[in-house]
Amino acid sequence: MTETLAGRNQVREALRAGRPLNKILLAPHLEGQAIGEIINLARERGVPLQRVNRAALEKLAGHHHQGVVALAAAREYADLEDLLARAGEAGEPPFLIMLDRVEDPHNLGAILRSAEAVGAHGVIIPRRRGVGLTAAVARAAVGAQEYVPVARVTNLARTLEELKGKGLWAIGAAGDAGQEAFNADFTVPLVLVLGSEGRGLSPLVRSRCDFTVHLPMRGRINSLNVATAATVLMYEVLRQRGQARP
Repeated sequence: MTETLAGRNQVREALRAGRPLNKILLAPHLEGQAIGEIINLARERGVPLQRVNRAALEKLAGHHHQGVVALAAAREYADLEDLLARAGEAGEPPFLIMLDRVEDPHNLGAILRSAEAVGAHGVIIPRRRGVGLTAAVARAAVGAQEYVPVARVTNLARTLEELKGKGLWAIGAAGDAGQEAFNADFTVPLVLVLGSEGRGLSPLVRSRCDFTVHLPMRGRINSLNVATAATVLMYEVLRQRGQARP
């Protein structure tokens, strides 16, 4: 479950200790030395800050918030290296999933559940413009979040370049891609990159992909929910890798 931390000292100490935080909420026009320190620490650690009215703070934390509330992650985030190490320990080529601008907690939870089912080595999400590990995500994942490490990074495009430098292929999912997913080679070390339904991949992230693939659509709709598309693609990875085993 997401834990709510209320009050200036509690939030400041959580930041000092490096505790994973999804977001810090501040009352409007709140200033002072302690607030300035919280803001600086949050920026150093890449924790999003948001100004909200006091009614919203009181709804989360009652009347003792001192104008500051932090939303702690439902579980700790992993480092990117942890995901790669997990693949190495299993003796398997890395299989990672990266989510670009996915904001619906139910989608992230469903993707974590599918990732666990197919044996993916981890999921990568952005610090901003995307949902974190909230209580709603945990409920949708139905326990899978305990088994699939999630890394939260500052810059998805830069992370893709880093992973490509380590030998992974960046394969993006896009409805207008020229190559059908079932004709692609998913046996290589890879990071599968998916964007939100409606907006898809951001241009910068898409430009960092080695190539993009699409799922065939024979009906009248032109796109799938991102969690559904992710599940289909993940199982294609599993199918191909199962056939590739001696």
